[in-house]
Amino acid sequence: MVKVFRRLRRSLVQKRKLGSYLLYALGEIILVVIGILIALAINNANQRHAERQKEEVYLAGLQDEFRTSKNKLEVLMAVNNANIEGAKSLLILMEQPQESVTEVYLSKLILQTFANDISFNSNNSLLEEMVSSGSLKDIRKNTLRIALTNWLSTLVDIARQESELDLHRRKVVDMFRSDEQSLRTIFDLTGVSDQMGLPHAHEQDSNLNVLQSNAFENNVLTFMLTSEKTNSLHYEPLMENINVILELIENELQ
Repeated sequence: MVKVFRRLRRSLVQKRKLGSYLLYALGEIILVVIGILIALAINNANQRHAERQKEEVYLAGLQDEFRTSKNKLEVLMAVNNANIEGAKSLLILMEQPQESVTEVYLSKLILQTFANDISFNSNNSLLEEMVSSGSLKDIRKNTLRIALTNWLSTLVDIARQESELDLHRRKVVDMFRSDEQSLRTIFDLTGVSDQMGLPHAHEQDSNLNVLQSNAFENNVLTFMLTSEKTNSLHYEPLMENINVILELIENELQ
C-alpha cells in the first residue's frame, strides 16, 4: 500500500499536477494520523487491561484478608460477650450467701472471665504493602479506596480501647496475686496446675472472701462496662465497616 502511494506521488510530481499532489499529500497525512490514533488506542486498551488485571489481583487478595478478619472479629466478639456474662455472674454471686458458693465454681468463673485478653489481630499484610508502595491508587473505586484508608486508622483506635480493657482485666487478676487471695487455688481447682505439670498445694487458701470485697466488685464492674463499651462502640461498628468493604470489593469484582 505504501509503495502504491509513493508511485502515485512520484507520478503526480512528474506530471506537475500540483492540485492533485496537494490533495494526495493531505490524504497521506490523514492516513498517518489515523494510524497513530489507532496505535494509541490499542496501546491504551492494553494498558487499561493490564491495570484492570492488576486491580483484580489486589481486590481478590483484599477480599481474602477481610473475610479472614471478619471471622477473627466474630470469634473475638463471642469471647468478649462470654467475659461480660462471666462478670455479671460474679456480681450476682456477690449478692448470694457465701455458704452457697463453692470454691470450685468461683475458681472456674474467675478463670473463664479473666484468663483471655481481648486483641483484634486483623489481616492487613496486603493492604499495608499497597499503602507503603503507593499501589492503593490502583483501586479505581474512590469509595473503596477511602474505606481502605480509614480502616487502618480505625484499627489504631481499636487498639487503644483494647489496651484500656486489658488494664481493667489486669486489675482484677492482680487482686489474686496479693496475700489475701490465691492464684494457686484457682489453678488447682480448674486443672491449670495439671496442664502445667505442677503439684497441687497441700492446703488450699480460699478465695471466697473476695466476694465480700468492694474493691473486687468495683474492678469487676469497671471491667464489665469497658467490655460492653468495646463491643457496642468499637467491635460492632468495626464489623459494619468490614461488611461494607467486602460489599464494595465484591461489586468491583463482578
